[in-house]
Amino acid sequence: MFSQKAIDKLPRADGERQSLSELFHQLATLAGELVRDEFALAKQEGREKLNLLRSALMPAVMGIVIGQLALMGLCAAAAIALAPVVGAWQSVLIIGGALSVISVTLLLLGVARLKRMSLKPDQTLETLEEDKKWLKRQLT
Repeated sequence: MFSQKAIDKLPRADGERQSLSELFHQLATLAGELVRDEFALAKQEGREKLNLLRSALMPAVMGIVIGQLALMGLCAAAAIALAPVVGAWQSVLIIGGALSVISVTLLLLGVARLKRMSLKPDQTLETLEEDKKWLKRQLT
């Protein structure tokens, strides 16, 4: 929770008494270092969460772009192949309907995965709660 430098500043148990103002000064110093450490932790945890989100979204976006190009070619080929059997406009309607069903299914799957991801800095919130309890104990 604290750096070794901060721990070295704590009063020793060798019987030496410190004044109240010195103790409050040490408490303020430790609290300041604690706040800086918590901000650093929050910043690091935020970076980790963003990297996780980026790693999840980048392949999905790339897949969407490439998939759209592939689907355009396949749709054209399927519509041309089906046109002599059912007519041109019916073949395009059938292909478009099938692709719409697939698209909605994939979209719902992606949204469900994104909802499961938590961007809340859990570790930072947990340590802030511990720090709050520690500070209350120090002041009582």
